[in-house]
Amino acid sequence: MSRAFNIAITLLLTISIVSCSKVEKSQPYQWDIIDGFPKPQLPSDNPMSEAKVLLGRTIFYDKALSANQQQSCASCHLQQNAFAESLPTSVGSTGEQHRRNSPALVNIAYNKTLTWAHDGLTSIEQQIILPMFGEDPIELGITHHEAEVLQRFQTDHYVTLFTQAFAIKSPQEISFDQINKALASFVRSLISLNSPFDRYAYANDDNALSASALRGMNLFFSEKLECHHCHGGFNFTQSTSHEKQLLDRRPFHNTGLYNVNGSYPEKDIGLAEISTLARDNGRFRAPTLRNIEVSAPYMHDGSIATLEEVLDFYAQGGRDISSGKLLGDGRKNPLKSPFVKGFDMTEQDKQDLLAFLISLTDEKFLNNPKHAKP
Repeated sequence: MSRAFNIAITLLLTISIVSCSKVEKSQPYQWDIIDGFPKPQLPSDNPMSEAKVLLGRTIFYDKALSANQQQSCASCHLQQNAFAESLPTSVGSTGEQHRRNSPALVNIAYNKTLTWAHDGLTSIEQQIILPMFGEDPIELGITHHEAEVLQRFQTDHYVTLFTQAFAIKSPQEISFDQINKALASFVRSLISLNSPFDRYAYANDDNALSASALRGMNLFFSEKLECHHCHGGFNFTQSTSHEKQLLDRRPFHNTGLYNVNGSYPEKDIGLAEISTLARDNGRFRAPTLRNIEVSAPYMHDGSIATLEEVLDFYAQGGRDISSGKLLGDGRKNPLKSPFVKGFDMTEQDKQDLLAFLISLTDEKFLNNPKHAKP
């Protein structure tokens, strides 16, 4: 398979047309994206600015945002883990164990849907409300502590930052709406497009990928493995939106992870919780594969520990659990995606696929001081 053909497939799966909201004309935000790439779509009431990104970044790392001051956004979204974390499932500020793995915040400015399994959450501003005010599960736990939390941001330092970002006139004007918009702006700034794959595909660096990674890339985009059907486009996920996007695509997939009496465990049945449709049982959003090397463990519940095991899982066409309360053969789940059909994989194939997936690691992104704690 030719290099040009692979790159064409990568781009083709996400190209479309939609107008982008206007940004502030005085100081337009400079996106850290490859020349010619489409910019993310922006809500009309929250244009990007450097001041808002800095304010959001400062709040992102500040435990003052949680009611008991025990956690910040960064507690579950660590830069070295591509703004994911190494726990199978997250733990909230009150110690409550959550049921889902903390997703990596990589290029989510380009996401069409947010979280693992909700087709109605299409903006970062909407999503951020959940960890801030949600009560089931409790994450930051702000509900019933709103005045107390807001007061913590009325320091001289924060007043300066809010004034630069929102032109407030007094500390009393600081609001959760501004906090939400600043956090959304910082999260949108987390762009990762400088991996070895990007240098090979978009900067014409023929030496950026090893021979093994090139073989892995060919396998990844092959019809034999079907990987690109769910992890396609320049962001390696179908759930993509940007200024040139034509289609409103909100794909979710049942990968055969479970088959407990024909269903997923009651603890988490995926999109079906939102849609109430039986056919959505066990369907989850395919995450981006960018920086996938550092965002283990994997799947919505963190139940697969390593990339090697992930490849084995897909090669087998699902997971057969032979004992315990989750007993069942996921390979035979009646709602499993037709793209998860299993495939033959030699040890060399496996090593080549791993080399390609590792080539999606962006060291600049993982170590960018602009994303770190101020």
